[in-house]
Amino acid sequence: MIAAALWAFWSLGFLISPNPAAPILPADWSIDYLTGHFEPAGHADFIVLEKGYASAGGMYLRRDALAAFKKMHAAAKKQGVNLLIISATRNFDKQKSIWEAKWSGERILSSGENAAIAYPNPEQRALKIMEYSAMPGASRHHWGTDIDLNNLSDQWFLKGPGKVIYAWLSAHASEYGFCQPYSPKGPNRPEGYKEEKWHWSYVPIASQLMETARKQLTNEQLKGFSGAETAVQIGVVKKYVLGVNTTCQ
Repeated sequence: MIAAALWAFWSLGFLISPNPAAPILPADWSIDYLTGHFEPAGHADFIVLEKGYASAGGMYLRRDALAAFKKMHAAAKKQGVNLLIISATRNFDKQKSIWEAKWSGERILSSGENAAIAYPNPEQRALKIMEYSAMPGASRHHWGTDIDLNNLSDQWFLKGPGKVIYAWLSAHASEYGFCQPYSPKGPNRPEGYKEEKWHWSYVPIASQLMETARKQLTNEQLKGFSGAETAVQIGVVKKYVLGVNTTCQ
């Protein structure tokens, strides 16, 4: 009787997580999903961002992440802070196009360098690109839980409107389930990407996907793009996929 009652409560969603709005993902969550090998527009869990929330049309997020963002957006707006999503879900193919443009030198790095010329050694080139860009298959943007807000420069968030936005997010984003995964590097986050004040993650779902990555994702599964062989040499899964702010895990 007790076991049956517990099962009934679980099935109704009362025993799922500290955030009752967050579904528990299956233990065998698809590696294809984790690595972005799907089309968000055709996925039942994803929805297109409405005008007013995004800087351009055609962006997608998970439905649960977008619902939480809308609440955060409304709360921020009441205090004169406008949160604007400038990048949302990026599947494997989209991330591959960004990565390979930087790898080939077609796209100049934020440092002003042509990676193909400045870093002929493949491992060094990959490390340089990964200061701010993930390898295809290793990006949190595949998951539909992560967003880039307002601007892609840390310096922009140090003064003026950017400083106000970042201060609000730092104080209130956690109230809506969001966390800054790429916090300043230091003893608590010695490896991975450089700090990204613009990147925020919906923890109730992303933390479950992190656990799936910890258990199932391997460096060898990161393949199908230029420089993929360096994933094993660098240890991308441990240092970059899992190398995030501990409060986001």
